[in-house]
Amino acid sequence: MHAHATGTFDVTSWNDLATEEKQGATFGRNRLTKTFQGDLTGTSTTEILTVVTPDGPAAYVGVEHVEGTLHGRKGTFVLQHSAASHNGEQWMKWQIVPATGTGELTGLTGEGTIRVENGHHYTLDYTLPEA
Repeated sequence: MHAHATGTFDVTSWNDLATEEKQGATFGRNRLTKTFQGDLTGTSTTEILTVVTPDGPAAYVGVEHVEGTLHGRKGTFVLQHSAASHNGEQWMKWQIVPATGTGELTGLTGEGTIRVENGHHYTLDYTLPEA
């Protein structure tokens, strides 16, 4: 089954775990929790590594454990994040880590994007074995 999911999410907590100042950039490690609405409903815990420059955010990578329901199918899975911004333009992508789906989401694969504009919006193009 090939499908497309859309919706929003809220960052419900943000904890700075570590920071390190380097010449021209600050490196950070953070733990976030989120709540998802839309075609994906549920919660997640994310750990990200960030780099911020004097001009503002520059990039992050991370992993996110999601627990919820995707188009009526319940389970968990892991997302791998990569993102960057430059000259006011940003891109944020995520990839479902293969073989991390559990429950009714076993076999889940796919990728998506995040857009920050009047809140956080997501898209997820995915494939799941037939139920």
